[in-house]
Amino acid sequence: MLRAVAVVVVLGFLVALEIAAHGYGLPGPITNEAKEVILPPKSGFLLYASMALMMVVLTWRQRIIAAGAAIGIDVVFFLVRRAVGFTITEGHPFGNGALWVMLGCAVIAVTRRTGPERTLLLKGVGLGLLLVTGRKAGDTWLLITSKTRPTVLDQYVATVDHALGNPSWLAGRVVAATGPIGARLLDYVYAQLAVAAAVVAMYQLRHVAVERRFPRHHLVRSFLVIGLLGPAVYMVFPVVGPVFAYGADGGHWAVSDLWPHTPPPVHLPHPMPFDEITPRNCMPSLHTAWATAIFVHSRKGPRWLRFAGTFWLIATLGATLGFGYHYGADLVAGVVFSLTIEAALRSLERGWDRSGTVLVAHGATAFAALLVSYRYLPLDMTAHPWVYGPLLLLTMASVVHGYIRTTRVWEPNTAPALRPEPQPEPA
Repeated sequence: MLRAVAVVVVLGFLVALEIAAHGYGLPGPITNEAKEVILPPKSGFLLYASMALMMVVLTWRQRIIAAGAAIGIDVVFFLVRRAVGFTITEGHPFGNGALWVMLGCAVIAVTRRTGPERTLLLKGVGLGLLLVTGRKAGDTWLLITSKTRPTVLDQYVATVDHALGNPSWLAGRVVAATGPIGARLLDYVYAQLAVAAAVVAMYQLRHVAVERRFPRHHLVRSFLVIGLLGPAVYMVFPVVGPVFAYGADGGHWAVSDLWPHTPPPVHLPHPMPFDEITPRNCMPSLHTAWATAIFVHSRKGPRWLRFAGTFWLIATLGATLGFGYHYGADLVAGVVFSLTIEAALRSLERGWDRSGTVLVAHGATAFAALLVSYRYLPLDMTAHPWVYGPLLLLTMASVVHGYIRTTRVWEPNTAPALRPEPQPEPA
C-alpha cells in the first residue's frame, strides 16, 4: 500500500510539474524525457548510470545483453545522424540506447514476465527511470523558481556569511589559484553527482539479483526525496548565489562585481530584483545535501567506496563554494536538511519510535531555525561573528552528532563468536 501511494504521489508530482511548466511556455520533465528517445540527450552519462542501476535486477548474461544492445543502438543513432548531416549543438551523442533498453525491459516485464519476476523487473526499471526523471524534474523546478520569484534574498545570506568568514569568497580565490586543472576536476565532480550516487547505489543493491528483493533503505530513495522537497524551500527562500548576485555572471542585475576578490560591504539587506532566467536554487544547497547522503551511505562499503564518498563530499563542498554557486550558510542548511531526511526515511522503514521522532524533530527544528535566523537576524550575526558563527556550526554539529548517536543504537550489534575453551582430557 505504501509503495502504491508513493508511486501515485511521484506520478502526480511529475504531472503537476508538467502542467506548471507548460503554463509558462516551457517543456516539463515528461516532455524532456520523451524527447531523449530520439533527440541527443542532455544527460548521456546519467542515462547509462540509470541503466546500470536498473541492471541490478538482471543476471550477468542479461546485463551483458542489455549493455551490448544499448551501445549498439547508440552506434546506429550516431551513424544515422552522421548520414543525414545532423549536427549535435546541445547534448551528448550517446545515451539514447540506454533509455531504449530501460523502456524495452519495461515492455518485457509486462508482456513476458509474471508474478514476482515481473514485479522485480518493473522495480528495477522504475529505479533507473526515476533517477533520470528526477533530474529532469529538478531542472523544471529550477525554471519555475526563476519565473515565479522575481526577487531574491542574496543580500541576507551574504550578510550572514560574514559571520562564517565569507567562505565562498575564500574558496573562489583558492580555485582560481589552482588553474584550469583544479577547476575542471571540481566541475566534473559537481556535474556528475548523480553518477556517483548510482555507483554507491549499485553497491548497496548488488545482491538484488540473487536475493530477488530490494534492501529496506538505499541511497536512491534519499536522493529522490531530497530532490523532491528541496526545491519547495527554494520557493520560500529564493537565492541565486554569489557569482550571480555579486559577480560578473549576474550582469546588470548584480549588486556589483565583487566576487571572489572583495567581500560585500555590510549594510541593511533587502530583497533585490533579479532576472527570469537564473534559478533560485541556493537555499539549501542540494548538491551538499546529496553529497552528504552519498557520504552517509558509503560508510558501510569497502575502503575504496568510503574513500570515494569522502572525496565526493569534500570536492562537492569545494565546487559549490569555489565556483560561487553557494554561500557558506547554504552548505550548513544543506547538511542539516540531508540528515533530517535520512533520519525520517530510516525511521519510516524501521518503524517510528521515540529516538527516531526526537531525531527528526531536532533536525527539522534546527533547519527552520537556520532559515528564520538567516532572514531576520543577518545584521546581528554580522555584528557578533564570534558568537553567531560558531553557533551556526554548532547547530549543524548537533544534528550530525544526534544522527550518528541515534543510528548507532539502531544498528544490530553482532558480537564475535567465542571459541570454546579446550576441555582437559579425561585421565
